[in-house]
Amino acid sequence: MRDSGIPWVGVIPTDWEVVKVKGCLRRHEVKGYGDATVLALYRDHGVVPKDSRDDNHNRTGKDTNDYKYVRKGDLVINKMKAWQGSLSVSGYEGIVSPAYFIYEFVGQRLSRDYADYLLRSTYKQEFERVSGGIREGQWDLPRYDFEHMQLPLPSIEEQERIADYLDKRCAAIDEVRKTITDEIEALRRLRKATIHRAVTKGLDEGVLMRDSGVVWIGEIPDTWEMKRIKYLVSSRVAGAWGDLPELGDKQVTCLRIADFDYAHLRFKNPLTTTFTVRGYTDSVVSKCRLRNGDILVEKSGGGEKTPVGRAVLFDLDGEYVYANFMDRLRVQRGFITPSFFLYVWSDMYANQMTRLYFNQTTGIQNLVFDRILSSESFPLPSLSEQQRIADYLDERCADIDSVIDIRTRQLERLEDYRRALIFAYVTGKKEVPSHE
Repeated sequence: MRDSGIPWVGVIPTDWEVVKVKGCLRRHEVKGYGDATVLALYRDHGVVPKDSRDDNHNRTGKDTNDYKYVRKGDLVINKMKAWQGSLSVSGYEGIVSPAYFIYEFVGQRLSRDYADYLLRSTYKQEFERVSGGIREGQWDLPRYDFEHMQLPLPSIEEQERIADYLDKRCAAIDEVRKTITDEIEALRRLRKATIHRAVTKGLDEGVLMRDSGVVWIGEIPDTWEMKRIKYLVSSRVAGAWGDLPELGDKQVTCLRIADFDYAHLRFKNPLTTTFTVRGYTDSVVSKCRLRNGDILVEKSGGGEKTPVGRAVLFDLDGEYVYANFMDRLRVQRGFITPSFFLYVWSDMYANQMTRLYFNQTTGIQNLVFDRILSSESFPLPSLSEQQRIADYLDERCADIDSVIDIRTRQLERLEDYRRALIFAYVTGKKEVPSHE
């Protein structure tokens, strides 16, 4: 073994060489193929025809003549998400966004299959190190830095042996990952169905039912009533933290949408993106101060895949305010409990919000709150039954969530193992067994 000269790679086999990217890949960005198939790049699936999947919501431009032409075997890189592993060798001919890098393989130094493993998995942290920008999700990979990165390379024959071996090992890992992922999705569907049944049908069997008059709710127990949301909310205040008058010396902690834990309908524990502010008037702090039982709703942002409208319950100790892009709802305690309100709201979101109640300009969604409050109705049992249902859902959802958390940690461990496995072979720390 010898030192590779690449600090994070360490030693490599003596007969391996170290080559700059530009010695293996050459920029090849041709335009003017506007009628070709539009391709999409996924971190997990690589390059595929965009219309082959229904989970890509990026809009294709009206004029695609400026899109970049991709041939089979070209390397496609999303320069803003390379640090997340968003690059792959294309198995298709077509066109991609002008924001992507396209490279062709030159010479016989770098195998395409080997490059896919080496760059997608092993170089993510290196891409993150050299990428820059204001927003984390839009860091930009500089072309010069990429082309001058150094790659540890065995012979082309050894590269192909390593890639074939990793294909087999990773396929076995991916099968296990798929099984666990399917189980997690099934558990999430169970959680959703459990909430829906409890907040629309109650917990008691054999009770007389009647039509609620609302499609997504269906039948409700005959003793329940339907009530417009506007009568269940005592106050609604939009977040306005930001450009506010700096007077006095008030210090509080400000919560942001990134602190939402949508899965558990609470705030994240521990909080990760809060910031402490001082120097605002008591009146401003009073307006945005949160109380236990307040509901915070994401009112602006989102996207087609995750529309705005998701909500969490505030139940933290201490003095907190909330930033813009969210509204605070405070419920009428004489009609509805905060926890029951939140469960019904989350059920409405799951069944209704993805279709209705937001307008969209310049790619940003804005919740039409007045329409929701005045048009939508909630099923309403007695206060004691509301609390019984909320307590039941707290316990039942916690049981489901604990299994989801276990399976999620298993996925994380598998991903760590997969990444370590790839690193070991593409840097020569391990040698492909001779019987392979």
